[in-house]
Amino acid sequence: MRYEMIREIFNSCSNNQMRDVYVTEVETDDPLSVMAPYIKYEDDIVDRSDLPGGVIRYDLISHGLHQRFTFTPDD
Repeated sequence: MRYEMIREIFNSCSNNQMRDVYVTEVETDDPLSVMAPYIKYEDDIVDRSDLPGGVIRYDLISHGLHQRFTFTPDD
Protein backbone atom coordinates (compact mmCIF):
# COMPACT_ATOMS: atom_id res chain seq x y z
CA MET A 1 0.00 0.00 0.00
CA ARG A 2 1.18 3.51 -0.78
CA TYR A 3 1.08 6.24 1.88
CA GLU A 4 1.91 9.89 2.24
CA MET A 5 4.01 9.97 5.41
CA ILE A 6 4.31 13.17 7.41
CA ARG A 7 7.01 13.20 10.10
CA GLU A 8 6.75 16.04 12.60
CA ILE A 9 9.46 16.75 15.14
CA PHE A 10 8.13 18.90 17.96
CA ASN A 11 10.46 21.53 19.37
CA SER A 12 11.01 21.14 23.11
CA CYS A 13 12.09 24.77 23.64
CA SER A 14 9.32 26.72 25.36
CA ASN A 15 10.04 29.91 23.35
CA ASN A 16 9.91 28.15 19.98
CA GLN A 17 6.63 26.55 18.98
CA MET A 18 7.75 25.71 15.43
CA ARG A 19 8.25 22.11 14.41
CA ASP A 20 10.19 20.41 11.66
CA VAL A 21 7.92 18.73 9.11
CA TYR A 22 8.98 16.22 6.47
CA VAL A 23 6.63 14.79 3.84
CA THR A 24 7.43 11.73 1.76
CA GLU A 25 5.72 8.94 -0.15
CA VAL A 26 6.27 5.39 1.12
CA GLU A 27 5.10 1.98 -0.01
CA THR A 28 4.66 -0.54 2.78
CA ASP A 29 2.27 -3.05 4.29
CA ASP A 30 3.60 -2.20 7.77
CA PRO A 31 3.90 1.54 8.58
CA LEU A 32 5.54 0.74 11.93
CA SER A 33 8.48 -0.82 10.07
CA VAL A 34 9.04 2.50 8.23
CA MET A 35 9.43 4.40 11.48
CA ALA A 36 11.35 1.61 13.26
CA PRO A 37 14.77 3.22 12.60
CA TYR A 38 13.67 6.17 14.77
CA ILE A 39 12.91 3.90 17.75
CA LYS A 40 16.33 3.75 19.38
CA TYR A 41 15.85 2.91 23.07
CA GLU A 42 14.00 0.24 25.02
CA ASP A 43 12.09 2.85 27.01
CA ASP A 44 10.82 4.75 23.95
CA ILE A 45 7.06 5.23 23.99
CA VAL A 46 5.12 4.47 20.81
CA ASP A 47 1.39 5.19 20.69
CA ARG A 48 -0.73 4.26 17.67
CA SER A 49 -3.99 5.98 16.73
CA ASP A 50 -6.26 4.78 13.93
CA LEU A 51 -8.06 7.74 12.41
CA PRO A 52 -10.92 8.01 9.88
CA GLY A 53 -10.11 7.27 6.25
CA GLY A 54 -7.50 4.63 7.06
CA VAL A 55 -5.05 7.19 8.46
CA ILE A 56 -2.55 5.74 10.95
CA ARG A 57 -0.75 8.00 13.39
CA TYR A 58 2.15 7.07 15.63
CA ASP A 59 3.41 9.32 18.40
CA LEU A 60 6.98 8.49 19.42
CA ILE A 61 8.59 9.89 22.54
CA SER A 62 12.29 9.13 22.81
CA HIS A 63 14.37 10.71 25.58
CA GLY A 64 12.00 13.67 25.76
CA LEU A 65 11.81 14.25 21.99
CA HIS A 66 8.28 13.98 20.57
CA GLN A 67 7.89 12.92 16.96
CA ARG A 68 4.64 12.21 15.13
CA PHE A 69 4.37 10.00 12.06
CA THR A 70 1.10 10.23 10.10
CA PHE A 71 0.44 7.73 7.32
CA THR A 72 -2.37 8.73 4.93
CA PRO A 73 -3.40 6.20 2.25
CA ASP A 74 -2.60 7.46 -1.23
CA ASP A 75 -5.56 6.54 -3.42
